[in-house]
Amino acid sequence: MKKSFILILVSLLAVACKETPKASLPLQKITVAHPVQRDIVYNFEYPGYLQSEQTVDLIARVQGYLQDIRFQPGEIVKEGQVLFVIEPKPYEDQVKAAEANLATAEAALKLAGTSNERTKEAFKSNAVSELDVIRAQTTLDQAVATVDAAKAQLSTAKINLSYCYVKAPFTGRISRNFVDKGNLVGGQAKLASMYKDNRLFVYFNIEDSKYLIGFSQKNEFKLDNVELRFDELPGRVFKGKLDYLSPNVDLTTGTMNVRAVIDNTGGELRSGLYTKIRVPFKNVPGALLVPEAAIGTDQSGRYIYTVNDSSIVQYRSVKVGELQDDNMREIVEGIKANERFVSKGIIRVRDGQKIDPIEEK
Repeated sequence: MKKSFILILVSLLAVACKETPKASLPLQKITVAHPVQRDIVYNFEYPGYLQSEQTVDLIARVQGYLQDIRFQPGEIVKEGQVLFVIEPKPYEDQVKAAEANLATAEAALKLAGTSNERTKEAFKSNAVSELDVIRAQTTLDQAVATVDAAKAQLSTAKINLSYCYVKAPFTGRISRNFVDKGNLVGGQAKLASMYKDNRLFVYFNIEDSKYLIGFSQKNEFKLDNVELRFDELPGRVFKGKLDYLSPNVDLTTGTMNVRAVIDNTGGELRSGLYTKIRVPFKNVPGALLVPEAAIGTDQSGRYIYTVNDSSIVQYRSVKVGELQDDNMREIVEGIKANERFVSKGIIRVRDGQKIDPIEEK
C-alpha cells in the first residue's frame, strides 16, 4: 500500500513538471553601430627637437674688466644693441697713439716727397749725383710704407676699441650673463648666448622606404602642411613646412635627414623642446572607421564582431589602417558601410550569439 502511494506521488510530480512552461533567458542587450565614413589623411610621425634658426655665443674678443651689462637676462634684444661694455679706456688710448703715429708718418712722407722732387731737379743740372736721387726715392718709398703701417695700426686699434662694446648680431632672445660685472675677461671668454627664435627648425630622420612611399607618383609629401604636436599640449597643433631634404641616404642608418620650419613670432616655443612631427603623405577619401575599442586581437590578427539582420553576432577578421586623433581606426578590409558591428562590450559576446541590438547614435 505504501509502495503504491509513492508511485502515484512520483507520477503526479512528473505530470506537474511537464505541464509547467520552461522559462527562457532574455536576450543580451548589446550596443551596435555602423562604421563612420569620412576622408582621412595618412601621416608619418617622427620624434624631433626644436632648434633656433640661429644661435650665437657672444665672445669677448679683447681683454679687460667687464664694465657694464645692458640687458635683462631672457629678454628680446634688438640687432645692434650694446649688451656688454669691456673697459674701453686702454683701447681709446691705443687709438689716440695710432692716430699720432699716423700723423707723424704722414708728415715724414710729405717731407720725403718734397726732398725727392728737389733732388730730381738738382740732378738735371748735375748738382747732385745719381746716388743721391736713388737715396731720395728710397726714403720716399720707406715713408709711404710707414704711412701704410700706421694706417693699419690705427685700423686695428679702432677694431679693438669696437670690441669693447659687445653688440647683438641680430634681434633675438638672450640668455643670462655668464660673467658678472667687474670681472676680468680675456679673449674668447663666453659672455652670453643669443637665440633667433622667431622661426624654429626641427630636424628628424625618415627611413629610405618611407621616402620612396612619400615621393612616389601616387603619394607626395605635403611640403606646406607639416604638423608639430606636444604631449603636454593636447589638442594644440603647430603648422610648419618642410624646407630641407638631405641629398643622400645615410648608408649606416638607411635614413635621410629632413628639416621643417615653423613660425614662432609669438615666442611660445623655445629651442630644445621635444616634439612629434607629422608628415602627411596620402589622402584616403571615404574611409570607413570604427572605434579602436571595438577591435579585438587574437592569434589570427585583428577582428570585429558584426551583427546581421537576424541579430546574430558574427566573427569577422579585418585589415586595419591608421589610428586617428579621435581614437577611430580605419578598416581597410572586412566591413562595409551598411553593416553593423558591436561597438561596445566585445568581450561580452561570442560568434553565433543572438543578441538584442541597441543602435548607437
